Amino acid sequence: MTDYKAIVWDFGGVITSSPFEAFNRYEVARGLPENFIRSLNATNPDTNAWARFERSQISAGEFDAAFRSEALGAGHDVPGRDVLALLAGDIRAEMVAVLDGLKARNYRLACITNNVKTSHDNAPNPGMARSLEKARRVSDVMARFEFVIESSVEGIRKPDPAIYQLACDQLGLAANQCVFLDDLGVNLKPARDMGMGTVKVLNATQAIADLAALLGHELP
Repeated sequence: MTDYKAIVWDFGGVITSSPFEAFNRYEVARGLPENFIRSLNATNPDTNAWARFERSQISAGEFDAAFRSEALGAGHDVPGRDVLALLAGDIRAEMVAVLDGLKARNYRLACITNNVKTSHDNAPNPGMARSLEKARRVSDVMARFEFVIESSVEGIRKPDPAIYQLACDQLGLAANQCVFLDDLGVNLKPARDMGMGTVKVLNATQAIADLAALLGHELP
């Protein structure tokens, strides 16, 4: 069994509930096709409005207009600002308990998140919090990581292999000494190709069980 030293986490959809659930509720309320927002984000994934915003190549205002233009091109009117309002999920207490349990076992913890600058001063926003109280809770969770790599700060985003290598370099570990958790398969493939152990997060219960199996011991 591999002797893993570090566990690297995605944030949205892993530590927090998935924004995709909020997307689907919005689509139902607006009479949009199911997964319309996700389909836009998957079209031209390296150059679309979402990708450019996560690399801080455009502002929130520019994203609002660019996303709306892409949506109109696909037949529906969806302002980008509406999508931003859906991003912040609820923190999964059971995942936070796992972080604490791993830390007690001397695993090193880090985070890689594709995020955007959404605050009034255009500052980075690792957990995509939309209120001061939620931002406080996110900050409390983020404090458990040695470091957080943010796409909006680094100018690179998952699934670019460079962002996983950056995490390994900052940890001072080889890829095969690290496990990476994400809710998107497309983000796991480059990590797996580098030699990292990977866990696809479908829900908290499944993810915790899969991580425990990979590490070879029980988790909280």
